Amino acid sequence: MEELEDHLHQLETSLPKELWMGAFPIFLYQNYWCPFRRLKPSILFQTQFEAFDTDIILASLPKTGTTWLKSLLYTIVNRNIYSDFNKHPLHSENAHKFVPHFEYTVYVNTSDETLPNLAKLSPPRLFATHITYFSLPKSIKSSKSRIIYVCRNPLDTFISSWHFYPQVDLHNNNEQDHNMIEEHFGMFCEGKFPFGPYDDHVLGYWKESVQNPNKLLFMEYEGLKEDPKAHVKKLAEFVGYPFSEQEENKGIIDDIIKLCSLESLKEMDVNKNGSYYGFFENKALFRKGEVGDWTNYLSPTIVKNFDQNILEKFKASGFSSKYYKPFNSYEAPRKLRALGNEKTLFIEDIGCCLCFVAWSAARSGVVLADRVRGWLIFSAPRLGSQR
Repeated sequence: MEELEDHLHQLETSLPKELWMGAFPIFLYQNYWCPFRRLKPSILFQTQFEAFDTDIILASLPKTGTTWLKSLLYTIVNRNIYSDFNKHPLHSENAHKFVPHFEYTVYVNTSDETLPNLAKLSPPRLFATHITYFSLPKSIKSSKSRIIYVCRNPLDTFISSWHFYPQVDLHNNNEQDHNMIEEHFGMFCEGKFPFGPYDDHVLGYWKESVQNPNKLLFMEYEGLKEDPKAHVKKLAEFVGYPFSEQEENKGIIDDIIKLCSLESLKEMDVNKNGSYYGFFENKALFRKGEVGDWTNYLSPTIVKNFDQNILEKFKASGFSSKYYKPFNSYEAPRKLRALGNEKTLFIEDIGCCLCFVAWSAARSGVVLADRVRGWLIFSAPRLGSQR
């Protein structure tokens, strides 16, 4: 372990370094940006972990639905043990306890003498990680263990992260500085955020899912939101715990979806109180979970270039997403499209930031005439000025 400490010191002084959100040091290690406090656990994970064929590993970037997937995975696998969902362990313990993260729990505060004895755990062992596919231990890649990967729209991923990180370390101010959002988004676009770059992370796992679909299941957050039943059934089948016709008829799938829904998890006392990890409160894990929330924060100007660049990388790799919509395909908000002869709308009624509303107005043939004390005043070209 002393050799590892020396190695860590060398890495700290030699690796490229950035500050995420102006406060969290991240180091470019094996072509991904590793938070410094996760560097040692990640190396131990790579060098010490021995996979079993029955292992199930959830991989993801932070803030892409990890807690949700952990809850679903644990409940699916253990549904015969915990069949009474009103008394389910998720009501008393955070989901991260049941599907521990290698770099945040399993290999934290360890030494040569205190390496966790994972062999004693009953199969299937459930674990999670944020590191890239390239950096996974060889034993995972060579074994028959299965990997589930969940990705999320990068813009929503950024906004969720942007809200989350000010709550880390508990003593920090839990409100973001909106004046810094473009600077932080710029770093995200450059891939300089925990476990980024985004495209490398997603494409690494996606390519393996194409080459070895029995080994890796690639899921999209937006798809799970849109059709949870189909995705939960697919997840259960992939991990070897398919639902029987009888279970389906009894509504077990629907019960699991309800128990593990973001709305349900958010309202559980265990997730409203306490701090499982010790450096942020459990409630910080749950915010909106909405699809497209980025339109409330990011202007079209800063999004456009990122969108073009990432779509080019996706196209070059052959990756296509059913749910990732190019920026230019986003329609104006429904109330704005239906404006008709209305002269004014309050911005909160539309549900978007001013920049996105202005862009949407232009796409919809509606002229943004003025903004007075929070009111947006529009005029349709055919009607002339209506102030």
